[in-house]
Amino acid sequence: MRFDVITLFPELFAPFLTAGITRRAYASGQVDVRLWNPRDHAEGNYRRVDDRPFGGGPGMVMMAEPLERCLNHIREQRGEALDTQAPLVLFSPIGRKLNHAEVEGWSASAGAILLCGRYEGVDQRFIDAHVTVQLSLGDFVLSGGEIAALALLDAVARLQPGVLSDEGSHQFDSFNPALDGLLDCPHYTRPEEWAGRAVPAPLMSGHHAQIERWRRDQRLLITARHRPDLIDAARAAGALQPADEAVLAKSL
Repeated sequence: MRFDVITLFPELFAPFLTAGITRRAYASGQVDVRLWNPRDHAEGNYRRVDDRPFGGGPGMVMMAEPLERCLNHIREQRGEALDTQAPLVLFSPIGRKLNHAEVEGWSASAGAILLCGRYEGVDQRFIDAHVTVQLSLGDFVLSGGEIAALALLDAVARLQPGVLSDEGSHQFDSFNPALDGLLDCPHYTRPEEWAGRAVPAPLMSGHHAQIERWRRDQRLLITARHRPDLIDAARAAGALQPADEAVLAKSL
């Protein structure tokens, strides 16, 4: 898949694309990431990409013209036909929140063009003319869309075959609806005792059924404590068994 990123700060992406386990996805070309600076498509000596907002107010607004020229150049480079154009994604507070199901959808797609806004935002006329999808990381504001773009790229990259050392690792991720949508359980490693705290006995038992039941119980209890809405969703989806309900009932 191919992701083209429109950003005023392409240098923010370079370390990310060459470090960590997800670098495998980029090095192998499974996730092809290309960076484009709209300043390269701006006019004048100063290559301006922003201007003051009409009606007054603080901050600056990204201009439509250099963004459109940049977008058109990307689409030419991608060799797209009109009916097969990649979606243009804008990271914005009004966008739908990025979640596991959304990430899985992008991980199985052919990619997209990601627009990282800056300043007070992007000229609405460009959004109306070109933006296909708006996404948000949550109910807070970032200084730009780069962090959100990196989050999407990382989440998509780790789902590609061969990227994680253990092929099944992501199957047990928190929020995975293919499993049950619950939060993950606690994890422990050596030493067996640290600062007076021992590893829970079931994990040391060597009894696989007991270990799996303990992990399941912990996932249920942690989710009920921190995200009860996910318990409700799992129950509605028929993902909870009588033994699960018994564990939840005892925790009340």
